[in-house]
Amino acid sequence: MRYFDYLTQEQETSLFHSLPITFDNNTRKELLANAVGAALYMPATRVSVAEDILKLKSSGLVTVIIDLEDAIGDGEVDHAEQSIVRHLAFLAAYAENNTDGDNSLPLLFIRVRNPYQLQQLIFRLGSLISILTGFVFPKFTAENGVEYFEAIADYNSSRSYSAPVLYGMPILESASIIYRESRMESLLAIRDLLGDYRDYVLNVRIGATDFSSLFGLRRSPDISIYDLTPIRDCMSDIINIFGRVEEGYVISGPVWEYFTNKGHRVLRPQLRQTPFEDTYGKSEGRVMRNSYISSAIDGLIREVILDKENGIIGKTIIHPSHLRPVQAMYTVMHEEYIDALSIVESNDGSRGVFKSQYYNKMNEIKPHLNWARRILLRSQIYGVLHEQQHFVGLLPENEYTHV
Repeated sequence: MRYFDYLTQEQETSLFHSLPITFDNNTRKELLANAVGAALYMPATRVSVAEDILKLKSSGLVTVIIDLEDAIGDGEVDHAEQSIVRHLAFLAAYAENNTDGDNSLPLLFIRVRNPYQLQQLIFRLGSLISILTGFVFPKFTAENGVEYFEAIADYNSSRSYSAPVLYGMPILESASIIYRESRMESLLAIRDLLGDYRDYVLNVRIGATDFSSLFGLRRSPDISIYDLTPIRDCMSDIINIFGRVEEGYVISGPVWEYFTNKGHRVLRPQLRQTPFEDTYGKSEGRVMRNSYISSAIDGLIREVILDKENGIIGKTIIHPSHLRPVQAMYTVMHEEYIDALSIVESNDGSRGVFKSQYYNKMNEIKPHLNWARRILLRSQIYGVLHEQQHFVGLLPENEYTHV
């Protein structure tokens, strides 16, 4: 699969300086970890999960997490597990038998409830597990983490040579992490544990909804998760521990849970009008911008910008209308790309600093080298836009896809 493959060739030529690469669940881990991107949650009990995945694939869906945890009731677990098998069998048959064109599948994950359920599902799914990219581990701690990753390691050690690696994505969302008195001890213990299973850790995910619940908080659509100070402080420590270059983990940002904004706004909208008018014309651009504001997408876009500025790539989403805005925000601007490429290519010891080709900043090779490498990695997955283009050109002009 490839990001933005729903575009026509003419649109690709108009928008992209460098197109995204293709990838699948066999792609090397460094690229795959960055490719998870906007991960759409679907309850396992939803009857039409498999059909919805295929429908949304043509609209840009790349990552799906089928949920066996909070999205289903405690009395629905057996039914949900049976549904998982049916959904995956349907998708496997599609991938094997579809002759109408692209038969690739999105990156598929299952969020389990506990290590025991993970072990049972690995056994129960049999050959169907080969279409999965991995499992998601909720309320991950150093205490339950060993069982989770031992199950993943056991599977990988016994899988056939041709089968893809199965990955785990821990969600940091437990009380011992958000509470200040136990946070650092918990995070360091988790870091040590993940170090033992580094080859199988695809993302480190932040579960801000559970964190907020412990304080009786819920952010409004007018603000970002970074405005809730207990959550922001905890996220800062998570980034400090797992976001260091030497650790090598990709951190995924918290869920944005709004898909409409029917209440009265207190703060001004957070999307400038000019990019929409430049891209779609004055009249259509204003209508489009207003539709994004009324759907609370302006808050989502602002939060993704803050995620990126803090080194976070990837976001949990709960509605199809979030797909393209989040994915579009991960594209690399031409200026970023040129700066990053120049920094990496100049890393030969001949000089230490030079003027940007855009004549608006100083590029210092040593301090900016890690940033540049991350930009070039992201540019492979999400592509590089032309000099005069920006993310607005990748947003859908029509009404959102509702599933």
